[in-house]
Amino acid sequence: MVHAPMLAAGPNTRLAGVWARRPEAAARFGAPVFERIEELFDNCEAVAFSVPPAVQAELGVLAAKAGKALLLEKPLAADLNGARRLAEAVAKAGVASQMVLTWRYSPATRAFLARVTAIEPFGGRAANISGAMLGGAFATSWRLERGAILDVGPHMIDMLDAALGRVVGVRAHGNPLGWVGLLLEHETGAVSEVSLCMSVPGESPPSDVEIYGRLGRESMDDTRLGSDVFSLMLMEFERTVRRGGGHPLDAAHGLRLQEIIAAAEEQLD
Repeated sequence: MVHAPMLAAGPNTRLAGVWARRPEAAARFGAPVFERIEELFDNCEAVAFSVPPAVQAELGVLAAKAGKALLLEKPLAADLNGARRLAEAVAKAGVASQMVLTWRYSPATRAFLARVTAIEPFGGRAANISGAMLGGAFATSWRLERGAILDVGPHMIDMLDAALGRVVGVRAHGNPLGWVGLLLEHETGAVSEVSLCMSVPGESPPSDVEIYGRLGRESMDDTRLGSDVFSLMLMEFERTVRRGGGHPLDAAHGLRLQEIIAAAEEQLD
């Protein structure tokens, strides 16, 4: 749906090959389909992952050890141990990594975050409400088992982290498969709230973030992200791979988001 078409479209990337559990689905993109993932590593510079979180954690370690740059989906892994192993493998191998946190590649988001700085923010809220777990392409086994906090939680936590400062504490309540509320504490002293649910029938409202400050308020929702977020993400990924120097949304950042999610899930358990 997303990864293979965008990589094949270029201009900063070429789809060098695919390794998949459904080879017949991958073949339509006109790239070689490899039976062994090691063959894929032998024929590419970077690996983009479109697999369940637990699988990404395992295969990402192998790709990093093979010296490949990594374009990683959120969440980084299914659990904190897997996320730590992957982030450590990336750091040890010294390979480039970048997370697919789509909100952050939108010019509208970056303009929003710049405006937030000017209002002297002290608090905010975010919501991501849908019926994705009720059926359709995203009602996959890991989402049905773990719920909204692991799937869409990284987007909302990351946005509030970027707007209000590093998240240093979380308090959670609710049902992972129903409605989840998170109270986030930021190192700046700001406090924010997150509402997450993927089991609401009917038309989904826009996912949104609103920040309040001493000099006003600013808001952003996913209808304003634009259609070019993936092309901009790939442009930045190409620069990260070619020029080095890392990227702020790397595997280490993904690990930090996973730590917040793990703390919240532990409270809900």
